[in-house]
Amino acid sequence: MIILIDSGNSRLKVGWLDPASPDMPREPATVAFDGLDLDALDRWLTALPRRPSRALGVNVAGADRGAAIAGVLQRHGCAVAWATSQPTTLGLVNCYKNPSQLGADRWASLLGVLSRLPGTHPPFLLASFGTATTIDTVGPDNVFAGGLILPGPAMMRNALAHGTANLPIADGQVVPYPTDTHEAIASGIAAAQAGAVVRQWLAGRQRYGEAPQIFAAGGGWPEVRQEIEHLLADTGGGFGAAPVPIYLNHPVLDGLAARARANPAPHA
Repeated sequence: MIILIDSGNSRLKVGWLDPASPDMPREPATVAFDGLDLDALDRWLTALPRRPSRALGVNVAGADRGAAIAGVLQRHGCAVAWATSQPTTLGLVNCYKNPSQLGADRWASLLGVLSRLPGTHPPFLLASFGTATTIDTVGPDNVFAGGLILPGPAMMRNALAHGTANLPIADGQVVPYPTDTHEAIASGIAAAQAGAVVRQWLAGRQRYGEAPQIFAAGGGWPEVRQEIEHLLADTGGGFGAAPVPIYLNHPVLDGLAARARANPAPHA
């Protein structure tokens, strides 16, 4: 049994699979905790049907968090290997100037999307709305072209509230023409996120000569989904087809699962 770990800035997602079992479903069995609640991780490990042999994970929450997670796993006799971005993994090619600088979570997520696609596929972009929003594009040749990083919806809202004297933590509707401050902030955040997604979709269409498929992930997606889908419909209609984003629950864990299946031997 292999434990999969996605240690993010706010949440800790974990899963498990047995890549050697022919009856194991393609997706790992997963659960999410508050990122600081490592007691919950300990209880989850205790309740597993079998003792895990090893763990594979990504950690973008800092060295201290990684060490704390490793300590919990060690108590269960399980060592963890923290995956990093590479120049190429499972056929995905990394075009970052310094491939190791790409966030390990972004790299694993793209591997997770790719694991769902057939060998021949259109270009795709993955928009992940977490603490930060990342929008990454992969071509039909499986080359990661690059991507954007911007503050996520919650970070945008908090920045306005804490960085100004008079703006509140907004709790308003997203509307075309806001007429109060809460609506203005909520609509501005959604518009910024949607504009970034559509920018990359248009750039991908121009680069590849065909419309990229869009995947979405992250806890901020419900907040911005409607605005993104509306803007994509308006924009895509001019090209004859409006793209509809496909939401993925745990692309990082999917990517780690793909790596684990490709190399199921311990200590690989």
